[in-house]
Amino acid sequence: MTQPARAGTYISQPQGYRAFLPAALPPVPPLRVDEETQDLLSKADRALGRLDGSIQTLPNPDLFVFMYVRKEAVLSSQIEGTQSSLNDVLEAEVHILNTERPRDVNEVLNYVTAMNHGMQRLEDLPVSVRLIREIHERLLKGVRGANHQPGELRTTQNWIGPAGCVLNEATFVPPPPHEIAAALGGWEKFVHDAVPMPILIKIALAHAQFETIHPFLDGNGRVGRLLITFLLCEREILQKPVLYISHYFKRHRQRYYELLQNTRDNGDWENWTKFFLGGITEVSQEATETARRIVELRERHRALITTEFGRVAANGLTVLESLYSRPIISVNDIVDMTDVSFTAASQLMRKFETHGLLAETTGQARNRRFRYGAYIDLFVDG
Repeated sequence: MTQPARAGTYISQPQGYRAFLPAALPPVPPLRVDEETQDLLSKADRALGRLDGSIQTLPNPDLFVFMYVRKEAVLSSQIEGTQSSLNDVLEAEVHILNTERPRDVNEVLNYVTAMNHGMQRLEDLPVSVRLIREIHERLLKGVRGANHQPGELRTTQNWIGPAGCVLNEATFVPPPPHEIAAALGGWEKFVHDAVPMPILIKIALAHAQFETIHPFLDGNGRVGRLLITFLLCEREILQKPVLYISHYFKRHRQRYYELLQNTRDNGDWENWTKFFLGGITEVSQEATETARRIVELRERHRALITTEFGRVAANGLTVLESLYSRPIISVNDIVDMTDVSFTAASQLMRKFETHGLLAETTGQARNRRFRYGAYIDLFVDG
């Protein structure tokens, strides 16, 4: 029988509520790795290996990371209630005016900024409390939650529960503020502990523990999901941040929250770990299939341009390559990347339109933008 104290204890506070203080990781008694868990771990390892290999076969992996990161940003933000879609984000990045665009698009753009910052910082800074605070600051800068101390550990009590609930009605009350620094210190020690443990199991435990600590007033879920990617890349399981794990968490959102809560209430790390490993496998396979379809799409469109664009085929191929990291462009973008006149760039754009590679997306006579829909649609699946 699993004992609640395995995960931590609920402690009565002077104000009359009970807050949860998590036990240090790894769990005691140790995580039971049964045959099902071993099988799930093996499948997840293989799926991640195939994903990493498939990305490395792309002609320029860095170009294609652009869309993987934005998909994860959209999905992770949607778990927290944002309405913005991938198309909203892509249009906002190229400054297409749209009065119907959700106002929360900047929250997703901040997620992209936080992801890129974290990946850059990993070159000289390990996953740590310092990095977490930097990420949090960028995540909340200038958006909803900006008044909740971006980059600062909370100094007041927070809680989790239905919208509008008060503290005594909460589903879960994380540790009191004076325990946060020590809890995060223990979390960081566990992440970098040299004691042997399969890295995917360690990441599963670390994600759940971070969400339990809930060290910020806002943005904890998004930061916690970012940390999954950072840990996979720091340990060189993935070379690029191409795992959109939030796709799985969103699809099974209620189960995601229930299993996290069950680690606290019942010390049930086993079922959470199995859920996490299953998600890694499922999303890795999806992302690998996306990479295969990207290669297929690119080759098909390169062949079309080579065959149909005549003497401007070379410039057409240059434009095509740019579309994988900037799938919405203007005629002026073609001018910049090919160094031709505006008239020549317009003619080249018409070829892209005629052959169905690009479609005008603004409906305007000026400041027109053109969308590489076949590519974007590979990532738009809910």
